[in-house]
Amino acid sequence: MEQRTLRDYFFILLRGMAMGAADIVPGVSGGTIALITGVYEELLRSLKQLTPAALLVLFKQGVPAFWRHINGNFLLALFGGVLLSLKTLAAGVSWCLEHEPLLVWGGFSGLIAASLYVLARDQARWGAAQLLLFVLGAALVVAIALAKPAQAPAEWWMLFLGGFIAICAMILPGISGSFLLLLMGLYPVFLAAIDQLDLLALASFGVGCIAGLLVFSRFLSWLLARWYTNTLAVMLGFLAGSLYVTWPWKIVTETMIDRHGEVVSLMQQNTLPGTFAQLSGESAQLGAVIFCAFVGALLVLSIDFLSKRMDAESEGSYQNLKKKSDFSSN
Repeated sequence: MEQRTLRDYFFILLRGMAMGAADIVPGVSGGTIALITGVYEELLRSLKQLTPAALLVLFKQGVPAFWRHINGNFLLALFGGVLLSLKTLAAGVSWCLEHEPLLVWGGFSGLIAASLYVLARDQARWGAAQLLLFVLGAALVVAIALAKPAQAPAEWWMLFLGGFIAICAMILPGISGSFLLLLMGLYPVFLAAIDQLDLLALASFGVGCIAGLLVFSRFLSWLLARWYTNTLAVMLGFLAGSLYVTWPWKIVTETMIDRHGEVVSLMQQNTLPGTFAQLSGESAQLGAVIFCAFVGALLVLSIDFLSKRMDAESEGSYQNLKKKSDFSSN
């Protein structure tokens, strides 16, 4: 792996912060941001190294070798950004979702639409099989979005299973882990465990997350190594399906009362802007939503342009160093 500078790790930290901000929003996945910003495959490769073999490296070769083995600097910068974002941006994102939800969803819709363009453009082959997998991936996300929430038992083993499934969803583009917890009926249980500091429940959920992260990252790495084009087609389908989730204009069709006695929406239905304005009595803010979608799309296109430029500069620097090395050896 090429030597990274502090600037490189700073940009990895920013990508982690973007992932954390996305995970705060129900219906948006941090895996989507990882795929958009170009760190997805390295994240999977690094997580794949977290095995018992890594402990052998630690005991036999020491901490520096272990740290290099697991790509520790990368993981520290990325997950440090995620945690920093959850700590600093959670309140801001929650405020925006509460007060300006249409603009937030508009921005995410533009971001995902532009990401689809960028990633589909780089897809090597689009045959009948890839198109079918794309459609199936999109249909799966829409089906999950339309599913009715269940009520699971608040047992430790169920929280372990919920953590396992949620973390798998969080590293998949287009599928929200928090949304799956809501569908399983575990979202209010998890929030209550945090509020009451239920250590058994939190430990069960945390161990489930760790197990899911280690197992599923290896599975995804295996899929990408063997069937890269087909796997990417499914992921792009997930992204396309998530546009249904991030559609700004929604009407609440079913609600529930949370532990604080507040009304929380369970089921929503997408509508056209005009229908939304008629049924809700609120402004559709069509112009502002389109502007936010444009800003979200521009952000992705800018990231793509800068990433390609930085890759070109890194390649040029490598070639120059190689020429100097060759000259010195002669």
